[in-house]
This record gives sequence, C-alpha cells and structure tokens, in this order.
Amino acid sequence: VQLQASGGGLVQAGGSLRLSCIASGLTFSSYDMAWFRQAPGKEREFVAGRRWSGGSSCYADFVAGRFTIYRDNNKNMASLQMNNLKPEDTAVYYCALGRPIQSSRRSEVGYNYWGQGTQVTVSS
Repeated sequence: VQLQASGGGLVQAGGSLRLSCIASGLTFSSYDMAWFRQAPGKEREFVAGRRWSGGSSCYADFVAGRFTIYRDNNKNMASLQMNNLKPEDTAVYYCALGRPIQSSRRSEVGYNYWGQGTQVTVSS
C-alpha cells in the first residue's frame, strides 16, 4: 500500500494551496480518508476527513470554512483545497486511509495507512 502526498509549498498568508494524495495497492473506495497535520513541536492533529462513499465530510474547528476535502474514487485520489491560509497552518500535512468508527474519525487510531507528508509553510 502506498499513499503519495504532494502539493505542499511556501505561500503567503491569505494564499491557497491544493494538496493531493494518490493511493495504490488497495481498494481506495473502501476506505475513509483524512488529512492530518503536524507542526514543529506539536502533536499530529486532524484536519479533515471524508467517508469512503464520498459523502459525509468533517473538519477540525480551526478550518473554519477555509479548507475543502475532495475525493475521486475513480482516480484513487483525494485532495485538500486550502484557502485563506494563515501562518499557524504551517505544518507537515499527511493523508491517511482507514475504516474508523464514528468516534475515531478525528483520531489517528482510526487510520491504518499513511502518506509520507508534504510540507506547507505559510509566511506572514
């Protein structure tokens, strides 16, 4: 199983980035997917998640309508559109796949497969 994340980079505050994650080696459409992030010196935290069917999405409170998670089961691909980025969004972003129960959707324990991470840096 491989998850390949890409799309990170350096952007000014207020700018946008779109992260992508391509999965291989499993049936992508059978898994929920999520994005997490980890800033220097902090624990990894949930950002956004979407059910295997492409339906129900959930977001961390700090997203506040700025990010949108997409998935295309035909292409084994998911993406995270991030708008109005802030310096506090600076982190390594990880995509993950799993079959979490409802109570674990926002927890790392709900996800079995992880990408390598892509760095997002937002300058002020």
